[in-house]
Formats: sequence, C-alpha cells, structure tokens
Amino acid sequence: MNYPALAERTAVVTGAASGIGAATARLLAAHGARVALLARRTDRLDGLAAELAAAGGQALAVTADITDPASVDAAVKAVHEAYGQVDLVVNNAGVMLPNPLADGRIDEWTRMIDTNLTGALRVIRAFTPDLTAAAADGRTADLVNVSSIASHVLFPDYAVYAATKAAVTQLSAALRTELGPRDVRVSNIEPGLTDTELGGHIDNPVLREQLGGMFNAIPALTSEDIADVISYTVSRPRHVNLRQSIILPTRQA
Repeated sequence: MNYPALAERTAVVTGAASGIGAATARLLAAHGARVALLARRTDRLDGLAAELAAAGGQALAVTADITDPASVDAAVKAVHEAYGQVDLVVNNAGVMLPNPLADGRIDEWTRMIDTNLTGALRVIRAFTPDLTAAAADGRTADLVNVSSIASHVLFPDYAVYAATKAAVTQLSAALRTELGPRDVRVSNIEPGLTDTELGGHIDNPVLREQLGGMFNAIPALTSEDIADVISYTVSRPRHVNLRQSIILPTRQA
C-alpha cells in the first residue's frame, strides 16, 4: 500500500534493531519519512541505516538504552541535531521474559517493567514537547505505543509481561485525554502471535516449547504486517485517530 502522507515526516522508532521496529523503520523510510533508529545494538542499527540509505531513504542510527535516562537524553540531542523536531514516535522497544510468578525472578520483573513501561514513559517524556509543538504548528503528530494482546488475553506464566503491556494499553488511553485536546494522536497497537526475536530470550524450556507449538499450529503474523498497520494508522487525515488496533493471525482465537 502507498502512504504519501508519510513523506517529509520525522519519526523516531525504538527497538529498531530487529522485528517490528526494523520493519516499521523500513516502511516509513520507503514512503519518505526521515527515521531515527533507536536501540542498543549499534551494529544492527548501522546496518539498517546503511540499507535504508542505499534504498534512497533517510535514516539515523542512534544507539540508546531506554532503561537509562541519560542515554535517552543523549538520543534526543542526537535526533534534534540531525533532524530537528520530531512529529512521529513509535514506542516499540520491549522484552518478554515469562516464568511462573512463584519463581520470584525479580531481576526479570525489573527488566520488563523498566523496559516495557518505564522505558516507554522515558521516550514519551522526551519527545512529547516535539509532538505538541508540531501539532500546534498545524502538522500531524503521532505517538504510537506497541502493546500486546497479552494486555487482555490470559496466558499462564506471563503475568508480569502481561501486566506491563496492560499498563501500556491503559497509559495510551489516559494519554489521549491529555494529548488529544492538543491535536496529538495517541494510538495503541496490540499484536497477537508475531514472528519476531521477542521469544528468543525465554529460558524456560517448557514455555519455549509451548511458544514453538503455537508457531507450528498457527501461521503467525510477520513484523511487516504490524509495520503496515502502524504506517496505515499514522497516515490517516490529521483529525482521525485510530486509537487502538488489535491484530491477530486469522487462526488465533
């Protein structure tokens, strides 16, 4: 699909080193947006930036850790120096570390909360002034938060991950009451089973096997499927906000 409304926009995509983030960056750049790529893996970012530039796009690799406030501040400075004001933020970075709550893996809980929720908040705080200023100038301004169907679908042993994603979904709804009156759109994207690296960090063999079984039973979504939904969402007319999208594989209930 063609998205001419994306031309000349300036976007920040977190978690851009792989999966949904990388696919979204590719699609935004292909349609004329300038894209700042934020993630921790410098080599992946540099490779993606080079790929997008070779295809005629504009991309800036910015190594950043959203769990580190100083790193986020440095990333904002780098983006502003290269591209100026941002009018589109895709808050995509996340981590999924399921295990039974009784295992008491506080380090994993902390990592998920600090990445999926507090990290998202850091990015929102950092770029909200840009979004509100762009909207005040009469331009389209978008904040897209990538959540998960785990925010409302129950999966055993995914309690903490699900809680962080439910928080992102609720945060998005609440932010619409703050930013909507200022003409900044806030959209929440909830993918179902999607083939990304997210499950690669699961160290519990039972849960890893269960997830693999789901992929064997259900033709999963691709990162490109989610990127297409995000691009469609932010290319609507300025007065139209697709507030929440739940995207499932056809065979997933």
